[in-house]
Amino acid sequence: MNGLKKYFDRIRPNFQEGGKLHAFNSIYEGFESFLFVPNTTSNSGASIHDALDSKRIMSIVVIALLPALFFGMYNVGYQNAAAAGKLAETGFWSLFFYGFLAVLPNLLVSYIVGLGIEFAWAQWKGEEIQEGYLVSGIIIPLIIPVTTPLWMLAIAVAFAVIFAKEIFGGTGMNIFNVAIAARMFLFFSYPSKMTGDSVWVSTDSICGLGYQLPDGFTAATPLGQIAQGITPQSSLADMVLGFIPGSVGETSVIAIAIGAVILLWTGIASWKTMLSVFVGGIAMALIFAVTGKTPISWYEHIVLGGFCFGAVFMATDPVTSARTETGKYIYGLLIGIMAVVVRVLNPGYPEGMMLAIFFGNMFAPLIDYCVVQSNISKRAKRSSN
Repeated sequence: MNGLKKYFDRIRPNFQEGGKLHAFNSIYEGFESFLFVPNTTSNSGASIHDALDSKRIMSIVVIALLPALFFGMYNVGYQNAAAAGKLAETGFWSLFFYGFLAVLPNLLVSYIVGLGIEFAWAQWKGEEIQEGYLVSGIIIPLIIPVTTPLWMLAIAVAFAVIFAKEIFGGTGMNIFNVAIAARMFLFFSYPSKMTGDSVWVSTDSICGLGYQLPDGFTAATPLGQIAQGITPQSSLADMVLGFIPGSVGETSVIAIAIGAVILLWTGIASWKTMLSVFVGGIAMALIFAVTGKTPISWYEHIVLGGFCFGAVFMATDPVTSARTETGKYIYGLLIGIMAVVVRVLNPGYPEGMMLAIFFGNMFAPLIDYCVVQSNISKRAKRSSN
């Protein structure tokens, strides 16, 4: 690394004012600050001003996402082999590498399109390259079906980066989570590719791995089966471990829990927000279970779909979530309650977490405003006594 640092120091004058490559200074700064810890802090737009800069924060979040990503890759291969009836004769690494090859194009498209827009935007504005997409770029492929067409993914990423992030001022200024914006764009623009029974299992063999499934093959998620009035066939163990159809990174509660431990141990995510989402979801699921409004147990609502993934990795986004300490509790409860309400009361929309986080992002500034005004009123009353 010392040699690489010396090389960057040697070429720096070329990218500074007056250098022959000064027009690409933002690209140079982006690569240097990603590879090495800078000795400066962000001037604006970042939610954290600390010696541990925002790129380091984003890198830790990416590390926390890796268990969900790796398990998701394995589960893609697992679901393909299970659908073909070949699970018993297919080895672990064959399943994993099949999933790796199936998911890799989605990751590449997400990062190439997203970072390409980030680089172009920074060059156009003459600003530093912002780091927020390091996390969004990996989350987006994890919250969509593995069969999502690449051209749709590219359009969704472009829409999310431009309209949910850059026009608000970039990283730290956006009010909506970028990954949620991409998922919502796909859901409402191409619903047949985001829901239903034919989008959750990869049906093609890849580079000699996996199995070619018949045309028209279908496999519903447990939440999809519930919406159709069908009792899910998956066991609770499969739901927790993640051996069920679903979006790539959302099926394994254990893999997500590992990521949660990393985020909480490093202090990146707020335990108040995370805990409140689960409390709100459990409370609402219990109410619906007691009143007979839902055919499944309260804990199945928590372990199914994107509830855990959303609670751990997206509701806790420090930029788009509530920032006051009391507001974090209110914000988390709102998301947890709304996610279960949407699931139960809208059978045409079996997965409610995406919409719940979107509305949570929308109300986060209002929640913080109300909390601050309440504190001001309380202090004013104390000072007048």
